[in-house]
Amino acid sequence: MRAAILQMQSGMDPAANARTIVQAMEEARAGGADMLFTPEMSNLLDRDRTRSEARLRSEDEDETLAAVREAAARLGLWVHLGSLALRGEAGMRLNRGFLIDAAGGVRARYDKIHLFDVDLATGESWRESAVYARGQRAVAADTPWGKLGLSICYDIRFPDLYRTLTDAGAAILAVPAAFTVSTGKAHWHVLLRARAIEAGVFVVAAAQAGRHEDGRETFGHSLAVGPWGDVLLDMGEAPGLDFVDLDLAQVAEVRSRVPALNHRRPIPSVSAA
Repeated sequence: MRAAILQMQSGMDPAANARTIVQAMEEARAGGADMLFTPEMSNLLDRDRTRSEARLRSEDEDETLAAVREAAARLGLWVHLGSLALRGEAGMRLNRGFLIDAAGGVRARYDKIHLFDVDLATGESWRESAVYARGQRAVAADTPWGKLGLSICYDIRFPDLYRTLTDAGAAILAVPAAFTVSTGKAHWHVLLRARAIEAGVFVVAAAQAGRHEDGRETFGHSLAVGPWGDVLLDMGEAPGLDFVDLDLAQVAEVRSRVPALNHRRPIPSVSAA
C-alpha cells in the first residue's frame, strides 16, 4: 500500500482548506498513492467558538466532505479524512473522521471518544467537552490492503481503544491530530511508536503543523511507524505532502516474532491486598 500523508496548516476558511485537500489528492494520485491521510480538523481550525460557528455545517452540507468525495471518485483514490468539525445535534459539534473509498463512498465514520480537557503549563486551556459531543464506539473498517482502525488525536493516550481496534483485526491505525507543541515535543513520537509496537501494526498519523490563522501553534511531525516500532516517515514542522510504502506482510512477520496479541488475556478485577 502506498500512503500519502498531508501535513496541513488548516485555517478558518473551509473552502480554502477543501482546495488544499483536493490539490493534495491530485498530487497523491500522480505520485502513485492508494490512499491519502489528512489531519484532525481538516476543514476548519479556529479556537474562537463564536466566529467559527457561522462556518460550521452538518455532514450533509459540509463542502469539504463533498469536495473530497467528488475528487476521490474522479481520481480513484481512497481517503482517510482525519476529521472534520461538523454541526451536530442539541447545539453540540462533532469531531468526526471519515474513510472514503475510491468511488467516493463513505465506508466508515468515527466520532472522537476521548476529548481534550486540560490546562497546560504553557497557559493553554482546552475544554473540548464543552463544545463537542463524545463518540460512543470504536470503528475499524475494511480496505483493500487491510483493516484500518480509526482514532483522533487525544485518543492516542488511551491504549484500551487500540486494543479494541487490533482485537477487531486492524493492521493499520490512523491517528490524525492537531497536537500542541508542548505535548508533541514530550509525547508524540513515543506514544505513536508504543501503539505500533504493542500490537505489531502500522500507525499513520497525519498532523496539523505550524502557526495557524487563529494564533495557535501545532506540532507537525506527521509520522508513519512500522509494526516493529521503526519510524518510516517524519514530516518535520512544515506543511506539505509526502509518501510512504507500507508492506502489510510485515504485520504477520512481526507478530510471529513477538506474538503479544496471542498472549492477551482478560484482566480480572483488582483484589484488595
